[in-house]
Amino acid sequence: MELDSIQIQEILPHRYPFLLVDRIIECEPGSYAKGIKCVTANEPQFTGHFPGNPVMPGVLILEAMAQTGAVAVLTEEESKGKLVLFGGVKNARFRKPVVPGDVLEITCTLTARKGPVGFGKCVAMVGEKKAAEAEISFAVTDRK
Repeated sequence: MELDSIQIQEILPHRYPFLLVDRIIECEPGSYAKGIKCVTANEPQFTGHFPGNPVMPGVLILEAMAQTGAVAVLTEEESKGKLVLFGGVKNARFRKPVVPGDVLEITCTLTARKGPVGFGKCVAMVGEKKAAEAEISFAVTDRK
């Protein structure tokens, strides 16, 4: 399954400037998603991180990973219309700076679920180089 930006916005509540996944290029509902984030110089974080040397903040890379994982969760039938909240991060490693012009390819594989709580293993690549990796946890809840 592939999803464009409009379809992603039908699933996730995030909007500019905090929607950090531009396209889903692969998705197995309840199991796996692969997303694309096109990093551009006109994003607001680059005015202060860092002037003259723009680098995408690691926390935004983690959020892009979480949003990609949330698409994998929210495309499964029993989770449609719900909200996925970020629960935590373990073993986050940042391997390569992500800068304007980069295309970040993010994969999130869901590794365990127990009731509304789950876990995923995420990797962010720029071309053939690993930019970041992390294990995330999340909770699925009703939207209010």
